[in-house]
Amino acid sequence: MATITFYGAAQEVTGSCHLLEAPGLGRILLDCGMHQGGDAVERIQDEQFAFDPASIDAVVLSHAHLDHSGMLPRLCKEGFSGPIYCTRATADLLEIMLKDSVGLYLRDLERTNLRNSRRGKPLLEPIYTQDDVETVLTLCQGHRYTESISLGEGGSLCFYDAGHILGSAIVEICLQDKGREKRLVFSGDLGKADSVLMNVPARPGKADVLLVESTYGDRDHRGEADTVVQLRDILRDTWRAGGTVMIPAFAVGRTQDILFHLGCLYHAGELDHWEVFLDSPMAIAVTRVYDRWLKLLDGEDVRHLSDEHKNSLEKFLPTLNMAASTDESMAINRIKGGAIIIAGSGMCTGGRIRHHFKQRIWDDRNTVVFTGYQARGTLGRILVDGARNIKMFGDDYVVKARIETLGGLSAHAGQRELLEWIDSFQPRPRTVLVHGEAQAQDVLADKLWHEQHLKVEIPTRGDSIVI
Repeated sequence: MATITFYGAAQEVTGSCHLLEAPGLGRILLDCGMHQGGDAVERIQDEQFAFDPASIDAVVLSHAHLDHSGMLPRLCKEGFSGPIYCTRATADLLEIMLKDSVGLYLRDLERTNLRNSRRGKPLLEPIYTQDDVETVLTLCQGHRYTESISLGEGGSLCFYDAGHILGSAIVEICLQDKGREKRLVFSGDLGKADSVLMNVPARPGKADVLLVESTYGDRDHRGEADTVVQLRDILRDTWRAGGTVMIPAFAVGRTQDILFHLGCLYHAGELDHWEVFLDSPMAIAVTRVYDRWLKLLDGEDVRHLSDEHKNSLEKFLPTLNMAASTDESMAINRIKGGAIIIAGSGMCTGGRIRHHFKQRIWDDRNTVVFTGYQARGTLGRILVDGARNIKMFGDDYVVKARIETLGGLSAHAGQRELLEWIDSFQPRPRTVLVHGEAQAQDVLADKLWHEQHLKVEIPTRGDSIVI
């Protein structure tokens, strides 16, 4: 008897983690993501696995985003030693993502311990280190899309393009159960059909059990073309005000989309005299990984690029400055207006964007542009929800900067695209909604019932189902 237990991204958006247990396969973890929001050190110190990591036989990773991969170092630290199956591009990105994430955690831990020492409190030991990241990387096995991967006598694995970020995958696992084949499909995160750099998400078509994300189950996005017009208008208004634009950077996917669209505006003569700064070492490294894979991407706009521009997003935007070092980042503070600053992190939970907020969020000439989902508890969500006062670095700041959201640049499918993707599975599979907040899931479930007569399940953390 095969079962799935939901240990994360169950009525929440972050922390994707689902445990598949099946005869002949053993115990396979679908994703191993971290929860996001709140203080990073407290969150990581408090996070616990509800299972013994040493008992896990393998991990199947849908993509490199930290809410799907970020707990892999801890998994290895606590005894996991099996294979980590992923796509080749995901393996390339994972090294950058995990090294940066653990580096930030260790620096934050050092500052926390300095405060604890001054206050006479006990010091905290690191939950994991860069050595554990190296262990993760040695266990990774990168595979091509549509390649059949044997999981032993109990079944096989196949990845399909999810169109979400570079290397993102829909996971299909075929189980052998008493002479019968049962097919489990896990969507991972699904991309939008009109994404400029990504392919349209694949449609495997058949499943006995379907686990599908529901991040935007309650709404659709604006079209990407309309969103570029919105971005152009925001830039024009901020330019006239003499201000600066700050864009919290999701290092993988959204940053590269933004650079592409800014490049298009530049070549159309619509970028005025803006100086563009990519102020995120991780996003810089990821952009150069994208450059290696760019020719394999199939977005309509990518096909119209010259061969030179297909090799480099950096060259496509001549006004782009890469601020890799801390000194280069701090130098941006001397620019009073006319700068577009793309800085990590995407949900403002840490990184350089908070330092730019410190310098500029209290000035009404400036604009903050959000380009992706902001999870509950993050500073990004607090700002999107309209907070006029925030706390950073122990100090209070008034929010006078204009707050804008470019919904059309989300890397997730909207409601209508989710409905169409689910409808492509015939006959109807048993469908389970994951990776979404309860309200979005309820709306999507209602739509599926009324439009497709499909009754879905919405598990909470710790729930199990039998396949």
